[in-house]
Amino acid sequence: MFPIHRPRRLRQSDSLRRMVRENILTANDLIYPLFAVPGESIAEEVKSMPGVYQLSIDKIVEEAKEVYDLGIPAIILFGIPENKDTEATGAWHDCGIVQKAATAVKEAVPDLVVVADTCLCEYTDHGHCGYLQVGDLTGRVLNDPTLELLKKTAVSQAKAGADIIAPSGMMDGFVQAIREGLDEAGFENTPILSYAAKYASAYYGPFRDAADSAPQFGSRRTYQMDPANGTEALKEVALDIAEGADMLMVKPALAYMDIIWRVKEITNLPVAAYNVSGEYSMIKAAALNGWVDEEKIVLETLTSFKRAGADLILTYHAKDAVRWLS
Repeated sequence: MFPIHRPRRLRQSDSLRRMVRENILTANDLIYPLFAVPGESIAEEVKSMPGVYQLSIDKIVEEAKEVYDLGIPAIILFGIPENKDTEATGAWHDCGIVQKAATAVKEAVPDLVVVADTCLCEYTDHGHCGYLQVGDLTGRVLNDPTLELLKKTAVSQAKAGADIIAPSGMMDGFVQAIREGLDEAGFENTPILSYAAKYASAYYGPFRDAADSAPQFGSRRTYQMDPANGTEALKEVALDIAEGADMLMVKPALAYMDIIWRVKEITNLPVAAYNVSGEYSMIKAAALNGWVDEEKIVLETLTSFKRAGADLILTYHAKDAVRWLS
């Protein structure tokens, strides 16, 4: 009798569909980003990211407790310092905003994993991810001197209680430099989640509002990857693995699921996907206008990252997603 093969047989009921489901999204897959600012009792919504806030440390702690109670295992901390300078002092100072936030969270919620974003763009007065040549208005970061700043930043974050160091500046050799710095400081057991394939993407726009990190001139295309390149990402990943990365990240996620898949194919290390601000804001804007079903489209999108090969997903949807899943 034609047709012999009838795949629809296994789609007839919700129970059957659940039994044969290939990818299952859970709270354990998610990491929730938080933005720390100086002050007290501050919760200022980011205009381009409805539902996302810049938070003072006391509010960060409240948020961390809620995240933990929801069953989300980790947060990633970004900081907006009180002052910025050419040395990115706020990134590596022991009293830096991320350092203080990490310590406060670990004291209040010790079992919550704290990931520290290890970058300099929020802390430099020019908005680039490291040192620039004096008078340079192109944004061409000086690679090797910047490695020393990243090393200092990672060590200070680990001292403050960060469980995972996540370097995001796309400097050549940054994983090895940070690994050496951590090991020399006695943090040989602190893992590195490398932003191994971070693209120079237009999807970052709202994040720059949230983190106050837009470059004052030039662009980041001399250090972040060209969106047209795929094979280059595998080279970047291979280098980071050789330098000692424990986990790898692809950023952004939505327009780069082919990269997530290709990275997962060549390594058995955990692969993270960053569901970035522009991806979040597009869904939020469409949902607020009644054009899409927010719950369904968020869960479908996050599940698609898992299908592409992501083991971990950094997403501003994390809290809502867990509530919907439960």
